[in-house]
Amino acid sequence: MKIGLIGYGKGGRYFHAPLIASQPGVTFAGVVTRSPERRQDLRNDYPKVPAFDSLADLIAAGVDAVVISTPLASRRALILEAIELGVPVVSDKPFAPDAQAAQELVDAAERRGVLLGVYQNRRWDSDFLTVRKLIHQGVLGNVSRFESRVERYSPSSVGKESGGGILRDLGSHLVDQALLLFGPVKRVYAELEFATPEQKTDHGFFMSLTHNSGVVSHLWGNCLQNAQGPRFRVNGAQGCYTVEGLDGQEAAALAGLSPRSEGERWGVEEHRRWGWFEQGEHRERVPSERGCWTEFYRQWQEAVMNQGRNPVDANGAVASARVLDAARISAMEGRVVVLLKAHADAL
Repeated sequence: MKIGLIGYGKGGRYFHAPLIASQPGVTFAGVVTRSPERRQDLRNDYPKVPAFDSLADLIAAGVDAVVISTPLASRRALILEAIELGVPVVSDKPFAPDAQAAQELVDAAERRGVLLGVYQNRRWDSDFLTVRKLIHQGVLGNVSRFESRVERYSPSSVGKESGGGILRDLGSHLVDQALLLFGPVKRVYAELEFATPEQKTDHGFFMSLTHNSGVVSHLWGNCLQNAQGPRFRVNGAQGCYTVEGLDGQEAAALAGLSPRSEGERWGVEEHRRWGWFEQGEHRERVPSERGCWTEFYRQWQEAVMNQGRNPVDANGAVASARVLDAARISAMEGRVVVLLKAHADAL
């Protein structure tokens, strides 16, 4: 299988290229970038992978699927171009600036019969896989409150509009995870933070989601947080699970490591980074599941080549976008937003 990549900025270079190049049975077929600096980065990283000027040139050279990892403003046109050319396409997140735009992309793919996926790699974070396992095994009992945070101190991220703000960027991961665990949402309350009154994009958010199932999810994202809270805190009738810090795959990728270079070490969390199960005075370590971002591309390969299941169907991204739209309305108007039942049932 030949996969081409469009964009070789931070996302393309560190979060896609190493996984594509490490996937058995996959050829990293080329990268679309016209930047001389990024072309040099590509030559340094993958000397045998060619660079192309356009998506059309890449597809003409021969690929089975493409991955779009460009700034949000340019993403829509590239996704539509790939769809019109009949090539299966993965979009980086955020998938679209709002739910209407997301639905238009899904409709275009369905009309052409083209496979369309969204790169929600954090479904395969070590900590999230551990949360899913604990819930599935009933260790926590019935969950009542789910808390999820991705907080950093990264002043250089403030004001960057390439991802549509922290709510749209990081929020797309956190909402996707909450919907995957607990299903449709019926009420949304949110607060946004802006560095200055003139700032167009937010640098922090808080969201409260009330799921149809009765679970309440509290979600935080911030790029100016000096003291980060726990990554997850999950309260159930039989106990609580907490874990600190972020899954280590991001740091490994940014350090130039890959599943190919690390082998069985990739995604393994050192025991001091494991989380805790607590109930009253009882407290014990919970071994973390192995993180496996590689699973996205394994499943995508199976979907494209053998009509397997799409690892992240774009309809899920539409559902997340509806929640994010409601969160922005809530923050701007200072009220709880009730999602239409037809939309909630579709999540």
